[in-house]
Amino acid sequence: MIQRLLDGRLAGLPRFGFSIVDVRDLADLHVRAMISPEAAGQRFIAAGDFMWMEEIAATLKSRLGARAAKVPTRRLPDLVVRSLALFMPPLRMLTPDLGRRNALTSDKARRVLGFSPRPAAETIVDCATSLIDRRVVQPV
Repeated sequence: MIQRLLDGRLAGLPRFGFSIVDVRDLADLHVRAMISPEAAGQRFIAAGDFMWMEEIAATLKSRLGARAAKVPTRRLPDLVVRSLALFMPPLRMLTPDLGRRNALTSDKARRVLGFSPRPAAETIVDCATSLIDRRVVQPV
């Protein structure tokens, strides 16, 4: 999704959002769960801050400047997203979640394992920077 935003492949931003967790924090949580006796037989949610697509786009624009020039900023009305979903199967999966904020919490992982995920904005920017850098060094 970050790559699609950076490339300007989205015409606009649906009212869709999700909890952001950095893969580095997810790996850290896995290690903590494997070595902690308190984690035996338990399940943990690795969830970070919730962000709407509009917030993600705004973060990319404000933190990356010209490198995020193609990131869209206009919101797509729900009716438009639902209409487009008739012709674009990937959008069909999004329509039930339009405008919905799913409440996920990593409180148990924080309490039992000392899990402390990075801020979502940092994760978004680090991901985008990695994608941009990777694109630069790849052979043409």
